[in-house]
Amino acid sequence: MSYPNTLIFVDLTSDDPAACATFYEEVFGWQNDPRPYGVFHRMVPGGNALNPDGSESQIGNFHIGIHNAANARPHPDPDGVEPRVVAGPGRKARIWVLVSADDSEERILAAAQERGAEILWRDHYWKEFNGLNHAFRDPWGNEIVLWVKAGSLPEIPAHYTRE
Repeated sequence: MSYPNTLIFVDLTSDDPAACATFYEEVFGWQNDPRPYGVFHRMVPGGNALNPDGSESQIGNFHIGIHNAANARPHPDPDGVEPRVVAGPGRKARIWVLVSADDSEERILAAAQERGAEILWRDHYWKEFNGLNHAFRDPWGNEIVLWVKAGSLPEIPAHYTRE
């Protein structure tokens, strides 16, 4: 294999893609692109990934899809297949979101909680990847981990948990 397979998209599951898309539009400011409305919504973060110097690179930010659990598209069967419900409790994929330098984890967590999200944890430092992280579960059960770069000489507040 001369070039690696490339991740291009990640989907969240919802029983109400339009409401779920509105949630992410309001919490993160992502563009809601219904394709078609209520069936599948593409969330477009906008902009490009940043270079180390802070300028925009030529690499566009990844998009996130929101599909309807009742009939996840695309699928060869136009009526879809089982299961037709969002996943229950237990471990599932998590989405990691890098918090922009002009935003804050406090604002994001508050906006998510105001819209029905459950805060899973706050104020944790993961030394292995030098990041401060916080997490919430959206009203449809999807887990989002917020990532804040700790910097080259991180000063971790005393109340943060660490690993």
